[in-house]
Amino acid sequence: MKPFLAHIISNLRLTLRERTVFFFNYGFPLGFFFLFATLGKAKENNTIAATLTSVLTIGLLSNGFFGGGLRAVSERENGILRRFKVAPPGALPILISGLVVGVLQYLPVVLLMLAISVAQYGMAWPANWLSFFAFVVVAILAMRSIGSIIAAVANSMAESQIIIQCLYFPMMLLSGATVPISILPEWAQELVQFIPATHLVSGLQGILLRQESLIDNWKPVLALLVTSVACTMISLKVFRWEKGEKLPPRAKVWVLAVLAPFFVIGAWNLQSKENLLKTKMLDRELARRQNVLIQNARIITGTGEVIESGAILIREGKIEKIYVGKAPEAKKLNAFEVEAAGKTVIPGLIDAHVHLGAPGGFYDDPKKYQDQKLTEKRLKAYLFSGVTTVKSTGDWVDSVLALRDKQARGEMLAAELYAVGPLFTAPGGHPTQALQYLPPNMKAMGEAQFVRIPKDEADARQMVRDLKQKGVDGIKAVLESGTEKSPMKRLDEKILAAICAEARLAGLKTVVHTTRAADVKSALDAGADGVEHGSPSEPLPDPLLTAMASKGLYYDPTLSVYEAERMIADRDFSRLDDSLLQQAVPRDLLQSTLKTLKGWQSASEYRVDMKIVKANFKRVFDAGVKVVSGSDAGNPLVFHGPTMQQELELYVAAGVSAKDAIAASTRNAAGLLGQSRRIGTIEVGKDANIVVIDGDPLRDIKSLSRISLVYLRGERVGRAGLLKDEEN
Repeated sequence: MKPFLAHIISNLRLTLRERTVFFFNYGFPLGFFFLFATLGKAKENNTIAATLTSVLTIGLLSNGFFGGGLRAVSERENGILRRFKVAPPGALPILISGLVVGVLQYLPVVLLMLAISVAQYGMAWPANWLSFFAFVVVAILAMRSIGSIIAAVANSMAESQIIIQCLYFPMMLLSGATVPISILPEWAQELVQFIPATHLVSGLQGILLRQESLIDNWKPVLALLVTSVACTMISLKVFRWEKGEKLPPRAKVWVLAVLAPFFVIGAWNLQSKENLLKTKMLDRELARRQNVLIQNARIITGTGEVIESGAILIREGKIEKIYVGKAPEAKKLNAFEVEAAGKTVIPGLIDAHVHLGAPGGFYDDPKKYQDQKLTEKRLKAYLFSGVTTVKSTGDWVDSVLALRDKQARGEMLAAELYAVGPLFTAPGGHPTQALQYLPPNMKAMGEAQFVRIPKDEADARQMVRDLKQKGVDGIKAVLESGTEKSPMKRLDEKILAAICAEARLAGLKTVVHTTRAADVKSALDAGADGVEHGSPSEPLPDPLLTAMASKGLYYDPTLSVYEAERMIADRDFSRLDDSLLQQAVPRDLLQSTLKTLKGWQSASEYRVDMKIVKANFKRVFDAGVKVVSGSDAGNPLVFHGPTMQQELELYVAAGVSAKDAIAASTRNAAGLLGQSRRIGTIEVGKDANIVVIDGDPLRDIKSLSRISLVYLRGERVGRAGLLKDEEN
């Protein structure tokens, strides 16, 4: 132990005597720190954690390659190592002392920059601060040990500098430390997974931004530890005391051999895409941290209040403050200013009834009906159109849950998704008739993924518990007896009551598909939270309306789907000319849908009386029933994306005020989702799901289609590239 301590003390003394050490270990990193923080506007962007990660990574590379590798070559050439040649127990104390001194040398500057980040730039102290410092120590040991290999194989200072530059600059430039990985070409993003520094950046950002622990980053930590041990052992074998000692040229391959753990991790990431996905999630986290002041806007809060001229301050993805009138200067608030004079800010719209698995039209290519990428694009189309939240009320459950979780993790930029389903129904009831046309294998899968057919009340309760365990966000049941020409079996009302009761125990809201007044009454009596479609073709009795209002039942009229049926029957395809629709929906789908519908011989079965539909809806609204907006997108001519614009236009055409129509798609819809504390209105503390509109939708509801900006949890959505970039 004494030789090790002696070498550590001796090495530390030599280090403290060198002025260049203070410059490169303290002055140089601090200079970069303030430069990056200033150029990147760390306060306004709230990206100080990313700045700290970048500078620490550059410092770790410098400490290892220059402080460890170059210095060791210099000491050999200057004859310093020769003095220790005869001292037992050989080279090991020298190598160990280099590692220890590297840690002691660099930790103070890490602590200093961390303190400045917290005190000066408002960064939160790392929740897992032990993991943070432990990760830094492991990284120092790995980089210093790689530096010792460089020192061992380099025959001169000039040669060592060439080797160092060949390693240092690619690691600095391609790891995400200086250039974001997300802006690199896809092939380059895959290539950089083999670079050790990439894992330094993702590990540090994960700990600082996502409160990850050392265990969460076990693969890069293990690779760094293996590298430290392997490099130290190899350095011990090829260690050279004097300048004149020669090393066989083949020994230089050890520089590549020590990177083997990272080649293994790189190969794993290439196959699993794990680190690429983590990079996307970290980028999303950074984007949501930007501080924004939306100034001089008309603000429809969704609570009933309208601020004619005000401002909204967004910080950390939340609404921090709402100003009536002029707000302080953005610079004083450390925020970017968005000028919104003449514009209107509304809460992000919510579509509470969609079917993502269906396109809303017809494809020429049958394979496209099963293309998961197109399903993802539909979810993106909602965000493009200012609909920040959607609720699936009937899709294949495993697929929609996977899509929901992918969006929630930040792997893709799209509208927030809530998954309700599968659909509880009776044997032979709606929508089982749709499954009869599928091939046997697809039919069996559809029965497992799309519907639930309970035998009795106990079976129904168990199915609800199983779905809760599976992770669904709500329950949907079907009450429909069909028509005289096409009768259907109706779900037993006792089974429906059991479903609603068990869902309530599980903390899940239940909605019921209805088509007649009797269905609505049965759903209300069973304890449902909401009804879908309601009673589109027959009036609801006044006593039932009163009961619906008093019990707080949500009513989703889905006027868009009935308007689409009317258009198909009348061969009115003017909906396809809508500008926002043409931007959000793939051109080939619009063209093939138009061709298909024009080829239909008869559409009389789709004819509905929209006057009756609108009158019934208005009666429900006037009775004080809570109306929630859903489009039933996925049905013919109800395309995914700008669904709420059409739905709310129909509300206004039915006689509802624009303010109340917007409330149905914001505050009320959030209530049905059980998310009123987080979304649905513009209030302090809520998620910054915000849409900026050109014009005033209170005067002209059609202005909802004139979208200027969309923010999702504080992240400004790049609408121009949203639907083009499949990897977003």
